[in-house]
Amino acid sequence: MTDKHLSDVRFDELEIHPAVQQGIESAGFEYCTPIQAESLPIALQGKDISGQAQTGTGKTAAFLIACFHRLLNQKPQQGKKKNPIRALVLAPTRELAIQIHADGVPLAKHTSLKLGIAYGGTNYEKQRTDIEAGIDVLIGTPGRIIDYFKQGVFALDALEVIILDEADRMFDLGFITDIRYLFRRMPDPDQRLNMLFSATLSLRVAELAYEHMSEPEIIKIEAETITADRIKEIAYMPSNEEKIPLLLGLLKQAEEQKVLVFINTKHMAEKLEAWMGTNGFNVALLSGDVPQNKRERLLGEFKSGKCNVLVATDVAARGLHIPDVSYVINFDLPDDAEDYVHRVGRTARAGASGTAISLICETYAMNIVDIEKFIEHSIPVDRDISDLLFKDAVKPDLSKLRSNRRPMKSKGGRGTRSRTPQKSKPSNKTSHRQDSQTKLPREEQAPTVKPAQETSSPIDIPSQTNNESTADKPVEQIAESLPAGTHARIRHSKEVPAVG
Repeated sequence: MTDKHLSDVRFDELEIHPAVQQGIESAGFEYCTPIQAESLPIALQGKDISGQAQTGTGKTAAFLIACFHRLLNQKPQQGKKKNPIRALVLAPTRELAIQIHADGVPLAKHTSLKLGIAYGGTNYEKQRTDIEAGIDVLIGTPGRIIDYFKQGVFALDALEVIILDEADRMFDLGFITDIRYLFRRMPDPDQRLNMLFSATLSLRVAELAYEHMSEPEIIKIEAETITADRIKEIAYMPSNEEKIPLLLGLLKQAEEQKVLVFINTKHMAEKLEAWMGTNGFNVALLSGDVPQNKRERLLGEFKSGKCNVLVATDVAARGLHIPDVSYVINFDLPDDAEDYVHRVGRTARAGASGTAISLICETYAMNIVDIEKFIEHSIPVDRDISDLLFKDAVKPDLSKLRSNRRPMKSKGGRGTRSRTPQKSKPSNKTSHRQDSQTKLPREEQAPTVKPAQETSSPIDIPSQTNNESTADKPVEQIAESLPAGTHARIRHSKEVPAVG
């Protein structure tokens, strides 16, 4: 750990509310990071901020300190609706929302401010009850927050502070419509403090800031490289068959140090978990379908050192602050070059150093071109991997992997679909689709796909007498021979969606 990531600006030199200053001291902070030193003097004066800085540089503390200072230095605004909140912090992922809340608790410890959290996947009634009891600052993900807002659990008409963290990720995950929905239900931009932070201030993020903020000050903390300065990058070029033995060999060299392994697919995650567990490594698996309670438990065990290897899909690439991660291994190179930066940013945080290892295999080799172009430098490659391979690895039984299980074939049984076309029965009633879907929180829903155009009429055309074929007859003539009320169903062949 070094203090080279810090500036010369001390927190006690800034005009921060005494109760917040006490929380800063209790948390052990003395000097500001560059993003804190640049943004806090502006935000403490009540001016809007649009900030860009690398991950792990203290953005969270910067906006929380400014938020708490603002709320403590002015009286709450009077809203017309029930249970107004004073500040809202929006994050793109559950893990980031949880982390922001955890960082905020010690900073607000010596104040009268009450913090609440809202995110999908767990604790629906508990979160709702806590918010209904009255809170000042609500932290969470857009889907669950909109859910509670529409139910009247809280109101936004007296909002004093809005914070948008990882704004670029909001676009990536499709939350921007939700964000604008919430912004339009807040007081005007000049009546609140607006802070937006992002790893990259792209044109779309700048447009969002222009639309919903009041002349924000733009702050960019540039680094010598796009990846953190204290990250040592190295790559190996194994064949696909050598990837797992190489990974196991690297983990053996890492011994008990924390290692975060990124993969692109859930199937590969399960496969690696099986290989590592069989060969004596203490590993946890984090993917999108892991229940939220279990996800939080696994992250807690990794942070505490109870397990030292975490295999993860990109669900863990953003917003997580896990201390003392020594190695990040890209078992699969990401398809999006920007994801490489966020993956390796899980190490070398808060002044520490770390190593980022990438395996350039046959499947994902072409991704390295876009990655090096994006990070504006080449990654050193070590082609000699013979001494690194794990010898005599025990192969696990991969047939038991969840992703290898196939649905049992049955003849129209429950949970299966029959492949045999079903004959439709003549009817004068319009058919409806009765697909039942379980509603998920907004941040977990799959994109809506419009139903495809049907290629046949939803009713049977009666057989013709005298061996007459209908193939060459015009639709209008066929329609005249059908029972009354069926013309519209011939001309409009889309299925009518089920109501409710």
